[in-house]
Amino acid sequence: MTHAQPPSFQLLAGDPGSPVLLHVPHSSRTVPPEVRAGISLGDAELERELDHITDAHTERIAAHAARSADTAPWSFVNRLSRLVVDPERLPDEREEMTAAGMGVVYTRTTHRRELRPAGFDPAPLMERYFTPYAEAMTRAVDERLAATGRAVILDVHSYPAAALPYELHGDGPRPPVCLGTDPVHTPPALVSAARRAFAGFGGTGANSPFAGAYVPLAHHGADPRVTALMVEIRRDLCLAGPGEAAESSVKALGSALAALVDAVS
Repeated sequence: MTHAQPPSFQLLAGDPGSPVLLHVPHSSRTVPPEVRAGISLGDAELERELDHITDAHTERIAAHAARSADTAPWSFVNRLSRLVVDPERLPDEREEMTAAGMGVVYTRTTHRRELRPAGFDPAPLMERYFTPYAEAMTRAVDERLAATGRAVILDVHSYPAAALPYELHGDGPRPPVCLGTDPVHTPPALVSAARRAFAGFGGTGANSPFAGAYVPLAHHGADPRVTALMVEIRRDLCLAGPGEAAESSVKALGSALAALVDAVS
């Protein structure tokens, strides 16, 4: 008997009239066994790496936002760890993280150690996971455009309070909420709405320590009806202890995200 693999991503339906798509790309810790076999780390080392690289609690924050918003957004959730493939990396020479061994398929860890051996061929992982994800996300955006005439991508992330060695721009400010913008697809009104929504968490900053906002390549620079903003929540805002989420904080952050959803819906 063969067992079908569970989907590596999931589109969760929202209100048919909502233009908003919550994108949650880095919340999972799941690494399929056949992918695990190609990773050099021992089990304990892999668990520590997942602690560092996983955007903790973002799926729960986005889910609370989807439940709380007056107009429910759509949600696109990655069900696999970014150690399988990182769906937000560029698949070509434009991706600056490739130089750090963290392009679409990571070969180095957050502490610049070997994750996969030299000579590892990323093509099968890109074909199996990256390309279908990108195509599905493109379709999800196209569906919002067809239904509402516009699409608003809110990219939901979390990041550590202290910089990790892999960060190329980790020496800048690390505000409670970092708002990543795209020069083409992030209008000032979207940034202003986010600043208002997250005003109660100690302040927001822009593009530090992480910059940019995810837009599918088919739409990037080509369709002004697609707008996007990255919301990076510093992880200490929602921790009750090491790795343990404070439920009240998760709900408060989810409610703030819901306020942003409603402001741009």
